[in-house]
Amino acid sequence: MSAAVRAAPRDRFPPQIPFIMASEGAERFSFYGMRSILTVYMVQFLLVARHEAEASYHYFVMANYLMPLVGGWLADRFLGRYRVILFLSVGYVAGHAVLAAVETRAGLYAGLALIAIGAGGIKPCVSAFVGDQFRPDQRSLLAKVYGLFYWMVNLGSATSTLLIPWLLRRYGPPVAFGVPGVLMALALVIFVSGRRRYVHVPPTGPNRHSFVRVVATALRRRGQGAAGGDWLEPARAVHPAEAVDGARAVFRIMGVFAAVTGFWALFDQHGASWILQATRMRLDVGTVELLGLRLGGFRLEASQIGAINPFLVLLLVPLFQGVLYPGLVRLGMKVTPLGKMSVGMFLTLFSFVAMAVLQAIIDGGGRPHALWQIVPYLFLTAGEVMVSVTGLEFAFTQAPGNMKSTIMSFWMLTTAGGNLIAAAVSHWNRFQGAAYFAFFAALMLFCAIGFVWMARRYRPVESITGRPGTPST
Repeated sequence: MSAAVRAAPRDRFPPQIPFIMASEGAERFSFYGMRSILTVYMVQFLLVARHEAEASYHYFVMANYLMPLVGGWLADRFLGRYRVILFLSVGYVAGHAVLAAVETRAGLYAGLALIAIGAGGIKPCVSAFVGDQFRPDQRSLLAKVYGLFYWMVNLGSATSTLLIPWLLRRYGPPVAFGVPGVLMALALVIFVSGRRRYVHVPPTGPNRHSFVRVVATALRRRGQGAAGGDWLEPARAVHPAEAVDGARAVFRIMGVFAAVTGFWALFDQHGASWILQATRMRLDVGTVELLGLRLGGFRLEASQIGAINPFLVLLLVPLFQGVLYPGLVRLGMKVTPLGKMSVGMFLTLFSFVAMAVLQAIIDGGGRPHALWQIVPYLFLTAGEVMVSVTGLEFAFTQAPGNMKSTIMSFWMLTTAGGNLIAAAVSHWNRFQGAAYFAFFAALMLFCAIGFVWMARRYRPVESITGRPGTPST
C-alpha cells in the first residue's frame, strides 16, 4: 500500500480515486454512446428486422455481462485487477475501430465481439478495484464512492446519448462509432496515469480450496454427510472450514441475486424496445405551425430519449443518498441495502405499466409525444438507483475476502440472464404492442415478490478486505 494511501484521512477519498472515476466516465461515454445507436443502426443502416435488432441488442448486452465471469476469474486467480483492466482495454479500443471502419453485418459482429470481451472483462475488476483503494476504517465511505462511481457512469452515458445519435444522423456511422473509440483510448490513458498510486490486491494463484473445487468435492461426496444436513458439509473432509464457509456464503449471495434477473430483463429494454417505441411517437420540440409552415423548435432523435435515464440518475443518486435515506433514518426507519432493492424492484414494475399504457395509445392510432416517456423513465431510474447502485455495495461487502471480482461477476451475471430473457422474448416475437410491455410487467411482479421473500431470509455479513484462506473461483 502506498504512503499516499496510508496518509489519506479516514473521512476522505484516497487520492487515486479521481483517476479511476475520470477513466470510468470516459469509458462509459464510449460504451453507452455506441450502445445508444446500436438498434437504430441495425434497423436503418443494415436493414435488420425490428424484432431481430431488439434480440441482437440484448444478446450483445448479455455477452457484456457474461464476460465478467472470465475477467473476474483472471483477476482473482492470476493477473490481478489492474492488469486485466489494462490488457482488455486495448481490445476494447480495437472493437470501436472495427465498428467505425467496417459498415457491414460482419463488421458489426466482429466489433461487438471485441467490445463485449473488453467491456465485459474489465467490468467486475473496475468496480472491485474501487473498493480495494479503501482501508477497513473507511468503510463508511463505500456507499458514497459507489454512488459517485455510478454518477460518473451516468455522466458519461448522458452526454454520449445526446451527442452520438446526432453524429449518426449528421455524419454517419464512421464518425458516430469513431468518437466513442477515441474516448475509450482516453479512458485507458487516464487509468494508466494513476498506476503509481493504486492499491493492488494480489491474485491468489492456483488454489486447491477454491470455490469450484469445494463444490466439486461436495458433489462427489454427496450422501456421505449426516441425513438432512448441509450438502456442502462433506467437503470439510478435504477442504478447510473457511473454504467451505466461503462457498456457502457465495450460494447465499447468489440466492438473493437470482431474483434480480427480472429487473435487468426490464431495465435494458430502454436501449431497444423503448427506442423503437419512440420512433412511432412525435419527436418535435417547441415547433409551431403557422399557415402550413413549421416554425422554430427542433427534432429529437429517438435514440436521444434514452438520455433521460442518466440525467435522472445524476439527480436521484445525490438526492437519495444525501436527503432521502438520511431522512428516513432520522425518522427512525431502518434503511438496509436489501430493503432499498426491494422497493426498487416494485418501482421498476410501474415503469412497464406506464409503457404499456403509452403503447396502447399508439396501437389505437394515437401519436403521443415521445417526452411522455419521462413518466416510465422516472419509475425505471428510481428503481435502478435503488437496485443497481445498492447492488454494487451489497455485492462487495458480502463477498468472501479473495472473491471480490468473482462475486461482482455473479452480480453482473444477473444482467446477462435478464437480457437473455428479453432477447428470447423478442426473438420469439409472440407478444405484440402493449401486450409486450404487459408481459414484462407481470414478470417483474413475480420477481419482486420473490426478491422480498429471499431478502427476509438473508442474514447479512461484512467482508471489506481480502484475507488469506478465503476461497476464489
